[in-house]
Amino acid sequence: MLHEFNKHIIKDFPFLEGKKLLIACSGGLDSVVLSRLMKELNYNISLAHCNFSLRGLESDEDETFVNQLADKLSIPIFIKTFETKKYAAEHKVSTQVAARNLRYHWFNELKDENLYDYILTGHHLDDDLETFFINLSRGTGIRGLDGIPSIINSIVRPLLNFSREEILQFAERKNLNWREDSSNASRDYLRNKLRLDVIPNYKEIDSRVLNNFKTTQKNLRMSQNLIDDYMTLIKNLVITQVNNEYHFNVNQLKSLPNTDGLLYELLFPFGFNAWNDISELLSAQTGKQIFSKTHRLIKNREVLILAEINLEEISEVVVKEGTEEIYFPFHLVFSKVNKIIETHENTVYLDRDKISFPLELRHWKEGDAFYPFGMKGKKKLSKLFKDEKLSLVAKEKIWLLCSENEIVWVVGMRLDDRFKTDDNTNEILKIALLEN
Repeated sequence: MLHEFNKHIIKDFPFLEGKKLLIACSGGLDSVVLSRLMKELNYNISLAHCNFSLRGLESDEDETFVNQLADKLSIPIFIKTFETKKYAAEHKVSTQVAARNLRYHWFNELKDENLYDYILTGHHLDDDLETFFINLSRGTGIRGLDGIPSIINSIVRPLLNFSREEILQFAERKNLNWREDSSNASRDYLRNKLRLDVIPNYKEIDSRVLNNFKTTQKNLRMSQNLIDDYMTLIKNLVITQVNNEYHFNVNQLKSLPNTDGLLYELLFPFGFNAWNDISELLSAQTGKQIFSKTHRLIKNREVLILAEINLEEISEVVVKEGTEEIYFPFHLVFSKVNKIIETHENTVYLDRDKISFPLELRHWKEGDAFYPFGMKGKKKLSKLFKDEKLSLVAKEKIWLLCSENEIVWVVGMRLDDRFKTDDNTNEILKIALLEN
């Protein structure tokens, strides 16, 4: 594998030669093999290891192992311990998202502070196939199926062309040691289910699946490149830049074939994916608007105006009936469910018959009051915030979900007792606050 890896590096990553490289090393098979390969090829490497404090003694043993690996390879190492669960709670994100955010933020800090040129990770071909299936199951276009990028900004993934089996065989021939993460055996996560159950069965059906997948990815990327070239022509035809805004000519868009597909490609870079709403916007009345995380799209006569979101300008957002997801002012997912599984500040269950659409998201204001879940009495929000010891900045970020001017949910904090489910509930509406 060393010979093939060296040819791959020379062909696809020639810019790594003579550069200062930081390898993200968990202590697992992939990162250990990547570290060994780069060392044997005499690249200038250092290791960076994150201790996420999620698996107790096992996490500490991983740290010790990577430290010893750096000693054996005679290379520098950086180690940092994170309070991952605390970060996840404070930022209202999953543990997985928290770990990813902490990891890459720290890697980039190390890169800047120590003048590293690139950060290398051990992602391989099997990881890429898993990502393909995950994106396929969530619904995506060609761009979502062309896999993990081998290069993005300063992140480089030299092992993407190699299967886990090839990496394992190299490790065994070299008598390398590595750490097994016990959480990888859990089927609580979609990626692990694919890795443990789906893909092995797929490989039994067709042993060529990984090679065929590489060919498919190559074809998808060529197709995407062709689309990108075509979209360059379309942009010149339908878009006009006016100061800091982009104006889309609605009549011109409607005159072109496959309008919905064009809208997808035009708006994808700005974070939009509520495609039904976007398509309806073409024939909507003036003033109608939809949001992504970073931008809003406004209908103004025969023009769609795309502009960056200015939080100070947006005081309310309307949520119409049938909405499944919104991404501004934060990511909310709406779904009908048959039973209540878990309740916490980021997930609420409402009696559908007790609310009236459209719902309204707005900032809180002085004098606002509601009936906190589990209590019979009324409480002013100012009193709730005082009890929770919220800072002025934190209070300014609070939004309310309202039905007919009544507070349904102090988002991310407390449900109003009047809208909870009970024994007479016929339909349950689940609303989940996710990472934005």
